[in-house]
Amino acid sequence: MNTDTESGTDEIAVYLQKARDAQKTIENYSQDQVDELVTAVCWAVVRQDHAEQLAKLAVDEGGFGNYSDKVSKIRNRCMGTLRDMQDVKTVGIVEEIPEKGLMKIAKPVGVIAALIPTTGPDATPPLKTLLALKGRNAIIIAAHPRTQKTTELTVKLMREACEQVGAPADLVQVIEKPSLPKTQQLMQQADLIVATGGAGMVKAAYSSGTPAYGVGVGNAVHVVDETANLDDAANTIVIAKRFDYATSCLADNAVVAHESVYDELVNRLQKRGAYFCNNDEKAKLQKLMWPNPENHIPGVEVIAKPAAHIAKLAGIAAPDDCSCLIVEENGTGPDFPFSGEKLSPVLALYKYSGVIDNAIKQVNAIIDYQGQGHTCGIHTANDEHALALAMQTKTARVMVNQSLNEGAGSPRNGMPYTLSLSCGTWGGNVTTENVNARHMINLTWVSRPIAPRVLDENKLFESHWQKYSR
Repeated sequence: MNTDTESGTDEIAVYLQKARDAQKTIENYSQDQVDELVTAVCWAVVRQDHAEQLAKLAVDEGGFGNYSDKVSKIRNRCMGTLRDMQDVKTVGIVEEIPEKGLMKIAKPVGVIAALIPTTGPDATPPLKTLLALKGRNAIIIAAHPRTQKTTELTVKLMREACEQVGAPADLVQVIEKPSLPKTQQLMQQADLIVATGGAGMVKAAYSSGTPAYGVGVGNAVHVVDETANLDDAANTIVIAKRFDYATSCLADNAVVAHESVYDELVNRLQKRGAYFCNNDEKAKLQKLMWPNPENHIPGVEVIAKPAAHIAKLAGIAAPDDCSCLIVEENGTGPDFPFSGEKLSPVLALYKYSGVIDNAIKQVNAIIDYQGQGHTCGIHTANDEHALALAMQTKTARVMVNQSLNEGAGSPRNGMPYTLSLSCGTWGGNVTTENVNARHMINLTWVSRPIAPRVLDENKLFESHWQKYSR
């Protein structure tokens, strides 16, 4: 008899019961009450002193990223999500289509299980909680053991905010002593899973038997064509690689640049602190990042660490203030590990010649190895090039003349704010959307009779008959 599994089952059952009891108390909330609740929870996290406290603990405990960028991430992601949700109806009748006799009524999902990656213990829990509460759901959070304290503090702040507006604290809970068996039990017993993290975590969520929203492997590719504004391109690439030391799965992993602008792009990247590795340095860096060639995930000692720190570990004499490390690459696949996701301020640089289709072929070769369904982008003055990239790649997001990090929402685009970036069937997910509040409700469709719409055989098949006969 496995007593550990039994005790985990009992413990999760207690969390679930508390969550269900709490959820019942808000299932009949009005939209105004719901909005008051999510506003309070958001403020409890984004308040400057709280955001700074969470960011510091996240870096100290997990060792990933940096304080100032994490403060920005917490505040930007959560406030952006709150703004996105302000006009979203999640209570009662949320849509009517009179000409079709249809009405849609929003209802809670129930209890949501949230799986949190070790690189996002500060911003990811509140963002998922805001989405869950907007739908009048309860949420139980399974933190990564390495960053448990950060997630616990985040949950504590959110529970206090719930009580401030008269809602039960148990709407938001965290498993106190996380383990794989407990997380598995949570996934099996919850009503919905939102899984952010590695491929193994997402696969486990989809295998649990519970409906789940997952994410795919990141390996975003950024095309810079011959018409690009090179200053803007270089600036956005470096910003994405440097921000929080590339903890985001959106941060550029590869750049595919046209041969006519390649050298000048390198020059402008270097002016922004990028360090260009020679062949010997590239070999040292590869040995550091993938000491076991069979393991295609970078070693933890380089994940979300400063570029200069990584360079020092590799024996590369890069400046202390370098923003990122760049290696030239021309191949893809397991024998070319720099073509995959690097989870660090390290960038692979490819060169293409000729037409945009050649760049697209390179993009597809890279994401065929890792990153199908996730994100790509382009800097261009030719909108046909952007459309061609969007039409011919298996990616859910195509960012045009922006930082790829803006794919998770930005003040200057209309993408839904999120930290759960789904990748469609290409990435093993059920949707290609940025997971948002609309994914946290069930919809009841009410249908009323309308004037009959006759099924006319002649109109439906006339063109077929003319071409192929009856």
